Amino acid sequence: MSDCVTRQLGRRQVKSLFVSDLHLGARGSRAGKFLEFLRQVDAEEIFLVGDILDVWHCGTVQWGATHDAIMDELKRRARNGTRVVYLPGNHDAELRKRLGHDHEGLQLVDQLTHVAADGTRYLVLHGDQCDSRILRWHVMTRIGTRLDAWLRGCDAWARDVFHFRTRGETERNLVELVIHGVSALLMVGNKSEKRLAELAIASDHDGVICGHFHKPALRDAHGIRYANCGDWVDSMTALVELFDGRLQLLDMGQQTQVAGVPAASQHGLEAQI
Repeated sequence: MSDCVTRQLGRRQVKSLFVSDLHLGARGSRAGKFLEFLRQVDAEEIFLVGDILDVWHCGTVQWGATHDAIMDELKRRARNGTRVVYLPGNHDAELRKRLGHDHEGLQLVDQLTHVAADGTRYLVLHGDQCDSRILRWHVMTRIGTRLDAWLRGCDAWARDVFHFRTRGETERNLVELVIHGVSALLMVGNKSEKRLAELAIASDHDGVICGHFHKPALRDAHGIRYANCGDWVDSMTALVELFDGRLQLLDMGQQTQVAGVPAASQHGLEAQI
């Protein structure tokens, strides 16, 4: 494994693009940032690794022209020959009722085997399938969505009323740190990463590509190659496969650091394996 830091310039050509956890429809989604990124990348295949949509909840759905533009861009690419596969997660689990069919031109599957250009076999799935039993309850997802929206709404109200100085878009404020801390606490003892590795090995795969945990990663662990796409709420990262089969983890933020990889000073971070 080797790490490198590069500045992303121009339009990037890749074999495969893996993104997860856009949470389009939720208050915390960085739809504008993702649309900007998507328009910079051309891929032969695009894998939407779950929690792309977050609209099946009882709260107010945050949706506008930018969200429409993202979906239109994905559908346009599918029409023009790009393979676009949607693997639903726990926040867009409604789409699991339609597995095996297309959703507006996007292929819907629960999980799949991706064979990279170098022959490496990856199990691709959202990752909630390997959560502890209590975290797989539907009500837990809905509670999490409402709590996240309420906290972010309180933060937006406080900044508007008290005229707090807005920090950089990729820099976490106090509310976001609280959300992150609660999520980390829920994951204590969950051992989902190990269960994902065991599932991949049992099904004759060399690695796993997932999302769900909002923790971007690219490393060898538990006897496999483990890759997590990250998210577009906090980390703003994506995973790509180059034409020789190597994986790279791209960070579109200016301040965030990908787990297990040195910080990238002032430029975008790119971990390579």
